[in-house]
Amino acid sequence: MKIPLTALMLILIAIAPAKTVGSEEIALFVMAGQSNMQGWQGNAEGYPADPTGIDRRVRFWWDTPTISSSGGEWTFLQPQGGRFPKGHFGPEVSFARLLVMNGQNIAIFKYSLGSTSLAHVWKAPGQSGMYDQMVDALNTALAKLRGQGHRITLKALVWIQGESDADGEELADGYGERLRRLIDDFRTKVAGDARLPIILGVDEQHFWVREYPKVLDAQQRLAREDDRIIFTSMIGLEKADGTHLSPGGLEEHGARLFAAYRELTERIRRDF
Repeated sequence: MKIPLTALMLILIAIAPAKTVGSEEIALFVMAGQSNMQGWQGNAEGYPADPTGIDRRVRFWWDTPTISSSGGEWTFLQPQGGRFPKGHFGPEVSFARLLVMNGQNIAIFKYSLGSTSLAHVWKAPGQSGMYDQMVDALNTALAKLRGQGHRITLKALVWIQGESDADGEELADGYGERLRRLIDDFRTKVAGDARLPIILGVDEQHFWVREYPKVLDAQQRLAREDDRIIFTSMIGLEKADGTHLSPGGLEEHGARLFAAYRELTERIRRDF
């Protein structure tokens, strides 16, 4: 039986793979850590003004376990609920805006919570700690973007953490190896890129870090040994208390993280 042309076209359209309208190339940045990544004192009363509407151009997924999240969905850059009546924010705001102003189409995945040690809370890969929970959430977030037809390139892991692992000599002694294991796992099993850029940071002036500087030493050593890892200083950033950055300090911190990422990309260009 001969099938009319119009009917054949309808059949072909029905069985053809769906193509998502507006699929894009997206540069993904994972930002993780403890209080100064979360923005513990980042009272959104001081959320940086956005007169040109850049925040609406940044895909944003966040989870602050036990406090707030984006509800398992991508949204746009904004204060995160909890902590203060208008929410809180971290260094992701100025970091993301500078990336957009630099011409990148980006998504920010943020997973952070104050007072979380690598030893006891994040734990090693495969130990069902906060790291594994983050990876599960990241895989869900990636699946949603890819399901919309987008092509994702994971550009960097920004890791701002370590103060809670300086709470005693035993914790500080093991920090370097624990951090190296996390980076290796994230690069190879999550990103599929053994040379993925990594940005590290810890509050050098935190009272525990001053007493047990092996946490700081470990981050700086990793940066010396691997030219795709960079350490960022927090010295001189404005604080709201002895431990936590103020809204202005968090804004400046994000700018430092952007400068560090730009330096890493320059290193990569020089290698080619």
